[in-house]
Amino acid sequence: MAKNDPSDPPPPYYSVAVHTQPPLKPYEEVVYGQAYGVGPGGLPYYIPQPPPPVSPPVVTQRDIPPPSGKRRQCCERRGQCYGALGATVILLGFFAVAIWLGVHYGIGRANTVIIEHGETEGEEPEDEKQWSMTTPDTCSNSSVQCDALRDCQQASDETNCVRFGLDGVLQIRTSKDGRFLPVCYQGWDQSYADQTCAQLGFRKSYQSSELQSEPSTALTLRPRAALPIQGLVNVSTSCPNQKTVSLQCVDCGKQQSTSRIIGGATAKLGQWPWQLSLHFSGSHVCGGSLISPDFVVTAAHCFPSTTPSSRDPRNWQVYGGAVSQNNLQNPYSVQKIIVNENYNRFTNDYDIALMKLTRPVEFSNAVQPACLPAYDQNFAHGTECWTSGFGTTEEGAARGSTELKEVSVNIIDVRVCNSSNVYRGSVSKNMICAGDLEGGRDSCQGDSGGPLVCEGDNERWYLTGVTSWGAGCGRANKPGVYTKVSSVLPWIYSKMQCGVTSPFLENSGKTGPRLDHDVCKNRNGETERLSGDRWPTHGKEEPVNPFEYDYESLRIGGLAFAVVLFALGVLLILTFTCRGGVINWIENVYGLRYQMAPGDEEAQAENLIVSKGEKRASLTT
Repeated sequence: MAKNDPSDPPPPYYSVAVHTQPPLKPYEEVVYGQAYGVGPGGLPYYIPQPPPPVSPPVVTQRDIPPPSGKRRQCCERRGQCYGALGATVILLGFFAVAIWLGVHYGIGRANTVIIEHGETEGEEPEDEKQWSMTTPDTCSNSSVQCDALRDCQQASDETNCVRFGLDGVLQIRTSKDGRFLPVCYQGWDQSYADQTCAQLGFRKSYQSSELQSEPSTALTLRPRAALPIQGLVNVSTSCPNQKTVSLQCVDCGKQQSTSRIIGGATAKLGQWPWQLSLHFSGSHVCGGSLISPDFVVTAAHCFPSTTPSSRDPRNWQVYGGAVSQNNLQNPYSVQKIIVNENYNRFTNDYDIALMKLTRPVEFSNAVQPACLPAYDQNFAHGTECWTSGFGTTEEGAARGSTELKEVSVNIIDVRVCNSSNVYRGSVSKNMICAGDLEGGRDSCQGDSGGPLVCEGDNERWYLTGVTSWGAGCGRANKPGVYTKVSSVLPWIYSKMQCGVTSPFLENSGKTGPRLDHDVCKNRNGETERLSGDRWPTHGKEEPVNPFEYDYESLRIGGLAFAVVLFALGVLLILTFTCRGGVINWIENVYGLRYQMAPGDEEAQAENLIVSKGEKRASLTT
């Protein structure tokens, strides 16, 4: 490469470019062409032009005047807004808590509902029927259980003193011993038997006999007096000749027809004579079991608290001796409905209720009571029992069966029923499972309240369960669940005692003539009632009774309302700033809306102009 002389002038700039550029032409030649002496071809040429000069905006920053007195008050007033918001949330929170507490502690007052329908002389007429509610009994501090003296207003201290063991063994509890003991047969006669059965709610006794027993502590009879049976016995070390009393208050549990088909079929007349059909407003809705001339056992869920009319006895009719809904006999009217005070509609625990009829049932080959089980009578796992009813024959069916259906089911151990693949612990001690774990044999909708009966060694049928609940109908690993009758026997007998005139019972600490009254009435001989609350008369608007609301749902709803309200208050306080729309609304409500002074409006406008100028300058640079 040749060397350059340092004295040579530097080359032109375009000599170092790959493509040299011609000299720039005037603007006129580019725009107007050859008419103005522009070169050949008239082809356009790109003429780079420098961008026009842009003078930067001159921003003069004025001194922003300090906020006026009204502006300074904004923060103070907005602070008041926050205070008002907080006060509102707190007040609403107290209101929600008050609702929840009221519902929570008021629910206990609406547990046991006893609805009466009187038709006899001295009772209220049909159109002035009252409903009453059983409240917790009031007892003296010195009350004694089973001393034959009434220490409580509703005589609850004397209503669980008699029970029956296997083979009808009569057992009585006294205040002297406190245990249930057998009664010696020596001196026993028909009058003692009738008195004892009447005390339990039966009209009279059916039969009594002697049983040979092992030597043990027992009760001997005292001379007759105007006292319940627990006041007519003394504790003894043993019975003469070791003979004790076996008592049966009603002839029960006998079938008149025994032919049947395994696996479910139409029942025959007299086959299940204790089966009843309970009609509500003219339609079959539940089953029931006759246990005495006056009382019917059924399920508590047949009388939902959310439907007050379902607890009005006038809306119910009881049919017995029927195997077809198309051939019903004359119905029995209902005088009283008693729902167990411990019934839980969410868990179905204590799903048991009683209906007292206005007149006694006349027994026949087609109408017979089932036997109540002994307190210690249990049927082992796998025992074949039977259930019957007018319910649907398949899951999801719209209507029940017009014919009485029967099906054999096997008792299932509660541990199996509570296993993880069956009901996962939902079966309580007051329930019993029966069915087929493989599915196919089960009760269904419309059978609720009906009987589950098992045959005893004496060829009598015992009411072992009351149809309660289940998952579907006939599903595998989902057998039927029934209320265990032996677990609720004390409740049944105590309510039956409240439904009949008991043997004479004296008030505690008093002497004098014998008192002939209901052991469950108060000292004035009146049933406890809620003053001012009456069932509606026919043809009048039905008033809303506050005790008939769904208290469990109200309690849950009140708690949910309190939680949501608290969360909303926290959200408002943490989320909204002083410029928030809710704050502005509160300002308007409380009269705290900020009004700007004239100087403040000008300052705000200039601030807006300055901010826009700054934004434009940032874009151009």
